[in-house]
Amino acid sequence: MKTITITPYAPTLIESTRAIGYTLETAIADIVDNCVSASASYAEIFFFPVGDSYIAILDNGCGMSGDELESAMRYGSQSPNDKRAATDLGRFGLGLKTASLSQCRTLTVVSKKDGNIEARCWDIDHVIKNEEWSLIVMETEEEINAIPCIENLHRLESGTMVVWQNLDRLKIGELDFERSMGRKMDDVRDHLSLVFHRYLSGESGLKKIEINMNGIPIEYADPFLMRRNTQAMADEVLYVDGAKVVVRPYILPHISKLSTAEIKKLGGKEGLRKSQGFYVYRNKRLLVWGTWFRMMRQSELSKLARVQVDIPNDLDSLWTLDIKKSIAIPPEIVRNNLESIIERMADRSKQTWVFRGKKETNDSVVHIWQRFKGVQGGFFYGINRDHPLVEVFIDAPLQTRQNVEALLKAIENGIPLNQLYIDLTSEKSLENETETTAKEVESMLRVLLDQMPTSATKKEMLGRLAVSEPFVNHPKIIEKYRKEGNV
Repeated sequence: MKTITITPYAPTLIESTRAIGYTLETAIADIVDNCVSASASYAEIFFFPVGDSYIAILDNGCGMSGDELESAMRYGSQSPNDKRAATDLGRFGLGLKTASLSQCRTLTVVSKKDGNIEARCWDIDHVIKNEEWSLIVMETEEEINAIPCIENLHRLESGTMVVWQNLDRLKIGELDFERSMGRKMDDVRDHLSLVFHRYLSGESGLKKIEINMNGIPIEYADPFLMRRNTQAMADEVLYVDGAKVVVRPYILPHISKLSTAEIKKLGGKEGLRKSQGFYVYRNKRLLVWGTWFRMMRQSELSKLARVQVDIPNDLDSLWTLDIKKSIAIPPEIVRNNLESIIERMADRSKQTWVFRGKKETNDSVVHIWQRFKGVQGGFFYGINRDHPLVEVFIDAPLQTRQNVEALLKAIENGIPLNQLYIDLTSEKSLENETETTAKEVESMLRVLLDQMPTSATKKEMLGRLAVSEPFVNHPKIIEKYRKEGNV
């Protein structure tokens, strides 16, 4: 059998790999992956949209020697099947090149290690002209010092800087490149704050990294809002081919408990409904989010449910991780275990919506509204006739009792259910969701007690109100009237 070696035609292949599908934010995130893998504690993103525009990503990681740098610049520098260090966020050995050249025509990587600075450059126009994989080696001090932002690397003991020039892809169709680049870099900031939020926050067990953009720190975005009263369910640990997958479900606080800024952070442009689902992390770096992997439909009642899934890089092939690290599909063995978790999550999320963020499982509390199951299997709501605010009319004249009952039925039948559903499932809190104020509660309490003819009946009424809405939420007011001898 005869074999021949066919080398890919450099000009065609290098242009073709630019169309893999990176956006600016995913491309920069791919470069930041390398910063994390290099054990950097600091990364800085510089962008300059005027004149000879460029984007540079600098880190203070371990740096590379000349041989190591040339290996990093080689297409397919490492097999995706090779076992990697636990902190390695790469896979195919293509990210640095494909991500960078998807946005620019000139990629320069300059690295400092052991006091030596090495620089290499892929220039697409140079490759096309020479019709071969011709990597430019920048040897002279003059060549290296001409690299944008090189003075920042000089100040570090070790590190690497990736520089993008000739930003042709970013300029396509833009009338005002300076303004459009500013908007795009805002999207990059939001993307990095989410994708690397566990590194930015300094989560236990991770080396914290600080990322700045033109001198301004990037704050981490917490998709689970852990600093609030988010409900965390018990971890589920799955073992796949000897590797551990950890699943941690969360139920976010009800939307009425969140500020406008928190809702914006949680939902982003697509809203809370589109952000529900699984959040898959590979070595604590967020890969995919806002999907149920077709195991459940996105719905309004499950919009508060989010599931953190941690996978190691040992399982890349099983999760069919793509080059951009933006697609990950769980293998069947994982999907089977996730389905039962989803069912419990959906039920908990639904309860949070139904009860408006309150736990109403205490049967000793007398609620104003009651939920009943209808004959046809549906549900309807009615005002609790045993509530003290209603029972106070028991001794009223017949005509008054009839008028009150007619009013209650009109309220029950007139509930605007369709409009309530629209309002509840929107991203805005209802204006009338504020709790009854203490002053209003005390005023109602005084009116009710004044109607009681004796101290005994007042005492009985006060005892009933103490476990009834809305008085049950104001025990200090109840205690005040007891101590003051008003009963």
